[in-house]
Amino acid sequence: MVKVAGPLFSMDASGTIGNAVTFSKWKGRPYARQRVIPSNPQTGPQVGIRAMMKFLAQEWKGLGAPAKASWVIRAAQTAISPFNAYCAYNINRWRSFKGPTQDDPAAEVAVTPAAPTTTPTGGIRQVQLSIADGAQLPDWGWLVYHSTVTGFTPAYSNLVAIVKKTASPTIYIHAGLAVGAHYYRIGGIMIDGKKGTLEAQTTANST
Repeated sequence: MVKVAGPLFSMDASGTIGNAVTFSKWKGRPYARQRVIPSNPQTGPQVGIRAMMKFLAQEWKGLGAPAKASWVIRAAQTAISPFNAYCAYNINRWRSFKGPTQDDPAAEVAVTPAAPTTTPTGGIRQVQLSIADGAQLPDWGWLVYHSTVTGFTPAYSNLVAIVKKTASPTIYIHAGLAVGAHYYRIGGIMIDGKKGTLEAQTTANST
């Protein structure tokens, strides 16, 4: 991405020229980049990052003023918004397989959440997961890892959803599945970035 001043000798420019160069703005800054046609591949790492990004965006709306204010300094360092600082920091943590945090920086001092007890129920191209609390509860949500191969190792690249914790049990429906066996491992997350103990593998068949 190239920053520009007075693109095309105008005060502003947007759109694509000759199917080659696209002009636009990001956070009020004009820029130019090569035109790219997204292929939208569904690789494991992309799905895992998108799942985390979706959760972060949804949760930002409900964060209190003190939590949002904690991101102001980090945001100012690179002239971005507190929301973008929150997302960037947490996505970088996730790439290192660390949990997200509501406050900057992640303290990770909370008591580790216990593994839940999940009851999976197969359906038509889907599996419903009923996630019952363990002895030590998470205060934010559940990380849901999935594979079609038994004995898999949870990683940021096989995360399919982060589900906000509700009154026990938390219900999550994993839809759009191929027919066959689906395997899951689930663990909690705390608002300070602490990840919980992972549950043993559970399985259900979609039809």
